[in-house]
Amino acid sequence: MPGQARVLAAGTSDVGRKRTTNEDSFALVESEHLYLVADGMGGHSSGEVASQLAINTMSEFFQATSADPEATWPYKMDKTRGYEENRLVTGVKLANRRIYEAAQREQRLHGMGTTMVSLLCSSDQCLIGHVGDSRVYRLRGNAFEQLTEDHSLLNDYMKMKSMTQDEIDNFPHKNVIVRALGMKETVKVDAILDTPQPGDIYALCSDGLSGQISNDEIRDLILKNKDLKAASQALVDKANENGGPDNITVVLAKWMGSS
Repeated sequence: MPGQARVLAAGTSDVGRKRTTNEDSFALVESEHLYLVADGMGGHSSGEVASQLAINTMSEFFQATSADPEATWPYKMDKTRGYEENRLVTGVKLANRRIYEAAQREQRLHGMGTTMVSLLCSSDQCLIGHVGDSRVYRLRGNAFEQLTEDHSLLNDYMKMKSMTQDEIDNFPHKNVIVRALGMKETVKVDAILDTPQPGDIYALCSDGLSGQISNDEIRDLILKNKDLKAASQALVDKANENGGPDNITVVLAKWMGSS
């Protein structure tokens, strides 16, 4: 992608009020304008292993392909996608394969997996790659919009039939996700192309945040706290105030335009 993006970013992760270990991971790969959140699952801390492996794989793949654009990729290019979209999807697929293979090799890691949301910004576009129920939102002015679609059993039910808010709130399998990294040898990655405007703020988060704070509250806290680090901490604090039953992670990335 031509030119250089100007992006400000900050992130915060917290174990929450009920868990003993934090199985979430995040990264701000500033040199690549790449921002990542992963929410791991699996017993005996293997969720932590999966989420960190996803983050590390994505970071390393982007740094390697940036330093050497001729580097051989582990998957063929999809001709229906642009170069950077291919790069993002390939990084997520590679992360999936590494998690899956590690889980097959080591008994203690068997069954581990992780969600992944990734944001890649350039001078004229922002690309989102995601698997699972971690989310990306966009704040534009006062308009706050969820850009990703949850790969969850609840969302599948909601698409099949009309559900009342009460039915949604009391759905018995809220935490069941239908797509994640590490579950199978291959994975389908959703990719979204967004055209940013100066001042847009993208919020990447695990469900420990989105499950505890309404969209309106997320928007209001970002608007209230102009500093991104302060805003990310305020969001985590609010999720903890609301019970904090899960690990909580949020990354905020503000697209400032191109240089």
